[in-house]
Amino acid sequence: MLTWARLRDLKCSELEAAADGWGRASNRADAARDRIDKQILAGLETTQEGEAADAAVARLGELSRNFQYAYTECGLVRTTLNSLAQELRVPQRRLRAALDDAAGLKFTVHADGSVGYPPAGEDLISREKLPGGTAEGTTLPPLLSPRPPLAPPNPLAEKAQEIADTIAHAVAEARAVDARYTATLVKLTAEDGLRVTDAMWSDANGDARVVRGLADEYLRDAIPRDKSPAERKSWWDGLTQEQREEYLAVYPDEIGNLDGIPSAIRDAANRDNLSLLIGELEGRGEEGPGTRLAGLRAIDEQLRAARDPNVPPMYLLGIGNQGNGRAIISFGDPDTSRNVSAYVPGLGTALDEDFARNDVQRARDTAIGAQRYDPSSASIVWLGYDAPQFSLTDISGATDVMSADQARAGATSYNEFMSGISATNQNADPHVTAIGHSYGSLTVGQAAQREGGVPGVDEIVLLGSPGTGAKSADDLGVGRSHVFVGAADNDPVTAMPAKIEARGMAAGAASGAVVGGAMAGPVGAAVGGLGGGAVAYLAQDAQADDREIWYGTDPAHEAFGARRFRVEDGPRPIGDAGGFAAHSSYFNPRVDEESARNIAKIVAGRGDRINTQEPR
Repeated sequence: MLTWARLRDLKCSELEAAADGWGRASNRADAARDRIDKQILAGLETTQEGEAADAAVARLGELSRNFQYAYTECGLVRTTLNSLAQELRVPQRRLRAALDDAAGLKFTVHADGSVGYPPAGEDLISREKLPGGTAEGTTLPPLLSPRPPLAPPNPLAEKAQEIADTIAHAVAEARAVDARYTATLVKLTAEDGLRVTDAMWSDANGDARVVRGLADEYLRDAIPRDKSPAERKSWWDGLTQEQREEYLAVYPDEIGNLDGIPSAIRDAANRDNLSLLIGELEGRGEEGPGTRLAGLRAIDEQLRAARDPNVPPMYLLGIGNQGNGRAIISFGDPDTSRNVSAYVPGLGTALDEDFARNDVQRARDTAIGAQRYDPSSASIVWLGYDAPQFSLTDISGATDVMSADQARAGATSYNEFMSGISATNQNADPHVTAIGHSYGSLTVGQAAQREGGVPGVDEIVLLGSPGTGAKSADDLGVGRSHVFVGAADNDPVTAMPAKIEARGMAAGAASGAVVGGAMAGPVGAAVGGLGGGAVAYLAQDAQADDREIWYGTDPAHEAFGARRFRVEDGPRPIGDAGGFAAHSSYFNPRVDEESARNIAKIVAGRGDRINTQEPR
């Protein structure tokens, strides 16, 4: 049991020294993991082949995960001990101040925390000194205290009681702190003969949550969430190395997703947070190819894969579990590259295996293409918002698709991210490109129409766009000659009807269905609905402005004023049974080499060399 004497004599600096030792162990584990991943594994996979090499790679990968686990857990122990020292100092200071008061008044503090006071004052009748006594400390409120209703007449009694109560409160607070931290430290253990399993990562995620709760006042409250990215960078630059290490160990989720933190730091934090997220979802038993767990595993697999010298290195700039999931991945370092692009995906995008395989591939292809024109190029895929979720098998998201609300919400987050790119890029005047595909082009368009436009952006590329909400390229803040559009002739999204046409189709379909149903039952209703919709569409189309599509002026139309670059027409949605194939090929050099090359030129600052196409 913690006594007042032990609390008084406690050396919090010794707890902090122990924390430093755990910090050194954490750093050594991190350095070992880094050496395995970046030196040993990379060299082995690029120079050796065969079963023995494959077995060695598998064992080294397992060892790397063990070191990562040791790094995480040792880091949590360090922060727990530092936070314990921080919290114990508060009651210790109050206790020592009370003991100083007692010594100054020549009171006696007994082993049980009661306070003896000497005779003082005098009896009004006998003129003798009033007897001394002992005050028993209590942590109860005054109204609940078992003290006599009348205070003793000795003038020192009240002060002695105050000191005794202060001692009791300080000891009680310290005991509560000690109990909380003891319970946490007991959990931060590993089995003998460490071999990290999925269950252990699930436990590590729980450990991290507990330690974060303990360290909120010590560390978390100082994180500048409400500051600008430039101010956040200044905050990070001003931290000591020890402080940075603690933040990375305990709050990788916060630091990894904080715009304005250098990319290499975000990457390190997010790789650790990725393991914790995988552990969390595995603990819930989430499985299946379309799940978030599958997406996280696919990203982790790519991050751990051998470094291909022909592919720029991956940086994980963001990862999170909120909404439909968050993931920001760069190929190439956006802090050192002269050219940086950030692509916003659209309809149906979520943190799943499809995103990890396809949208990430688009960023990879863009980076590889851009580096052919300028090696100092980085390409980012930014899933930092909730894109509308809609498919032919699940039409519940149809309302979201028809609304710009999610694009407007995403625009705020996108501009914050791009402001962070400007804050951390080390070039005097980096060349930055904003790319939006499908509904993502609406998000970019909304971001560009905010006051000041998209921070730091020089070029805007709109691909397969249903509109941006703008009437003209001039509204996007970079000048119409810096707005580029790729629109395949057989891309159905770029031919979305204007809202007046859509309303006519809906009304005509409803009327046709009623008439057809009355004449020929369900079959007649279906045929009548299709026919009525088609007739109404043609009637409205004759009145509608051909410049207009769903979200305003068609970016590929001459009235918009952007520079349209050449892309393949793609298969017809119905005639060639192509569906949405033409909508999904803009980035893919294996399917549409012309489009991919034009995008790469723009990203690399060679927009004057694109192959153009006549606007509509």
